[in-house]
Amino acid sequence: MRVLFVCTGNTCRSSMAEALARHLLREWGEQGVEVSSAGVFALPNAPATEEAVQALAEEGIDLSGHRARLLTPEMVHEADLVLTMTGGHKRYVQQLAPEAKGKTFTLAEYAGVGADLPDPLGQPLAVYRRYAGELRWLLVHALRRLLAGPRSKDEGGGEKPEKESGGSV
Repeated sequence: MRVLFVCTGNTCRSSMAEALARHLLREWGEQGVEVSSAGVFALPNAPATEEAVQALAEEGIDLSGHRARLLTPEMVHEADLVLTMTGGHKRYVQQLAPEAKGKTFTLAEYAGVGADLPDPLGQPLAVYRRYAGELRWLLVHALRRLLAGPRSKDEGGGEKPEKESGGSV
């Protein structure tokens, strides 16, 4: 199973989602899911923002080697699931690869809460820390849904907690 995370520049949101998802899957012992990320307007090979690197480093996740990738139709075709950060990104993916409509969702939509994730670019480290926590919560729910297989769409995981530890799940 291949999951592709998509945002604008691939230096904040989708790169953090990719690294956090990889970390969670490793914690859970899941080896059948590959994760990657790209941006709809990415500058290829740009590093992740310093704040994104720092926020994840505080959780023991190394994002320092990340390099941005520009989204291509091939990436969308190769993915089994495309999770975007906003509805605008979702529409962009569906225009780029119309056949991907059934496998493209916003991350929040797939996790069962349905809101866009605003871009933290230019915000202080404290915002990235909160953002990492929110991404982790969404990813736990989205990955659990993915690993459980097809289920009814009204299963969402309940209320959003103020903070989820994300330790061994």
